[in-house]
Amino acid sequence: MKDYSVFDILGPIMIGPSSSHTAGAARLARISKEIAGDGFYKVAFMLHGSFAKTYKGHGTDKALVGGILGMDPDDENIKTSLEKAEEKNIDISFEEVDLGYVHPNTVKLIFKYRDKEDFYIIGSSIGGGNIVIVNINGNDVNFTADKPTLFLKYKDRKGVISEVGSIFSTNDFNIASMKVTREKRIATMICELDSTIDDKSIESIKNLKDILYIKSINPIVR
Repeated sequence: MKDYSVFDILGPIMIGPSSSHTAGAARLARISKEIAGDGFYKVAFMLHGSFAKTYKGHGTDKALVGGILGMDPDDENIKTSLEKAEEKNIDISFEEVDLGYVHPNTVKLIFKYRDKEDFYIIGSSIGGGNIVIVNINGNDVNFTADKPTLFLKYKDRKGVISEVGSIFSTNDFNIASMKVTREKRIATMICELDSTIDDKSIESIKNLKDILYIKSINPIVR
C-alpha cells in the first residue's frame, strides 16, 4: 500500500485552483529556472497532454511564468505574472506538443539566451504539488527536488565521482541518491543530499579538474 504524505491529503500551500496545474506548475518552473540560470530573454513553454488542453482555464500559464520569474506557489503575484514578464521584457510563448510517453501534466521549458545556447528542461507535475524532472538538455534524469540537489557537468574521466564523494564525506554530507550519465565524453551528475550543501563545499567541487558546470538546488516549499 502506498504511503501518503500530508501533501497528498491536504495539498500544498498555493494560489489556486489546482495543485497539479498551478502549484506544481509554479514549483516546476521555479526549479527549472534555478537549473537553467538567469539572463534569458525568452521562455517557450511546450505543453503536453492536459497541460496543453486546460492551461488557461486552470491558470497553468500564469503559474509557469510566475515560476520562471522566481515566484513560489503561494505568491499572490502569480495572478499577474504574464504582465510582470512583459514588464521585464521577457518574451513568453505557449505551444501544444506531443512529448511522447510522459505524464499528462508535462512541459518542456526552453530558455533562450543572447550570449549562449538554449537550455531546456522537461518536467511533470504529478499531483499534490509534487514534481519530477525527467530531462535536462537531452540528458534523461529523474529527480523530484524534494531534497537538496547538486547538478554537475564535467569532462568524463576516472576519479571524478570519488573526488566529489570525498568532499561530501569530509564535510559530513550524506548522499541520498546519485545518477551519472555520459554523452560524447561529457558526464552529467545529479546528486541528492540529506542536507543543504554549503558554499565552501560547492566551491571545492567547482575547483576540481574538468568541472564544466555546477549548480546547487534547494527544495522549494510546497
